[in-house]
Amino acid sequence: MKRSRQSYDGVALVAPASVPYRRYSIESAHWWIAQALRTSLQSAGLQKADLDGLCLASFTLFPDTAVGLTQHLGLSPRWLDHIPMGGAAGIVAMRRAARAVQAGDADIVACVAGDTNHIDSFRQLLSSFSRFAMDAAYPYGYGGPNANFALLTDRYMHEYGATREDFGRIAVSQRANALKNPRAIMKKPLSMQQYLDARPIADPIALFDCVMPCAGAEAFLVMTVEEAERRALPYATLAGAIERHNAHADDPVQLRGGWTIDAGELYEMAGCTPQDIDLLQTYDDYPVISLMQIEDLGFCAKGEGPQFLRSRDLTISGDFPHNTSGGQLSGGQAGAAGGFIGLVEAIRQVTGRAEGTQVAGARTAMVSGFGMINYDRGLCTGAAILKGAGP
Repeated sequence: MKRSRQSYDGVALVAPASVPYRRYSIESAHWWIAQALRTSLQSAGLQKADLDGLCLASFTLFPDTAVGLTQHLGLSPRWLDHIPMGGAAGIVAMRRAARAVQAGDADIVACVAGDTNHIDSFRQLLSSFSRFAMDAAYPYGYGGPNANFALLTDRYMHEYGATREDFGRIAVSQRANALKNPRAIMKKPLSMQQYLDARPIADPIALFDCVMPCAGAEAFLVMTVEEAERRALPYATLAGAIERHNAHADDPVQLRGGWTIDAGELYEMAGCTPQDIDLLQTYDDYPVISLMQIEDLGFCAKGEGPQFLRSRDLTISGDFPHNTSGGQLSGGQAGAAGGFIGLVEAIRQVTGRAEGTQVAGARTAMVSGFGMINYDRGLCTGAAILKGAGP
């Protein structure tokens, strides 16, 4: 029989940090990661010598990995990990760092993700991203995530009767949220009509269904609650967390993810239900993926997502605050940092430090991750529930 998960009691998440994104950058991934790490440490009043753990996610750090970065930055951690899981990297990094702190393998762990974006970065990344894609799709001139998610979106629409307006509700509300976030790349309002009239990319996906690749970095620190309180640092606690890989591998099209297997256990660990969640941060490289997460995490039944969204307000002041920073669709996708953006925002929210994007009374936040589109589906899923004292 499967053993019960152990709790994450005593673990604190502190010092969320974001380096303002840029569309293109001449700096390396190393530089972006260093900026996020320094910002996080400074906000906690720490020096790099205080750090004895590092968990890293990056696509463009190549040929270096986390261990190479320790030499670049002059670090000497006694616990080290590198998470190559894209949009699920934030959840996975947090879980592993939390277990290291609980076990005493590290006292203070920095979880950092960052990537640069040169003019040709995205094309180079896609060219060697997946052996499945290289063997089974690229020879036919079929490559990149837009085509994959267009098929998924089209199948979802046919299966459950969703319309482009349903996906537009996600994109439009996130743009409204982003306008209150000074770090977001997208600075212009987006109306539903503008969303519907946008130029096609891969039918039925159009321009505002797609994230904008950019350069940037995100970070936070993991330590014990005792350590956070000793240093008088605002902190979030980790009420529960899950991850799952290659779930439902026999599904011909990925209309569900690994959350369907483990979400019940997540709520049980956290001692709450979907109705107790004050805000939700989903991984949002395309609106259909956010809709899939809303269903699979139990906010509504499978296929009922479109109707669920039609009766709710997803903005910061609404009855279902979602991707309050603007997410990736309006904030930008800084490579692997896209898997951290919702988690960093959630820490800010439940500690009452989200400033312009703050949800009133936010004390319980859910964050979900989704990553590594490998030929025809995302392989990595994760989710966490964070709690804090609130504003």
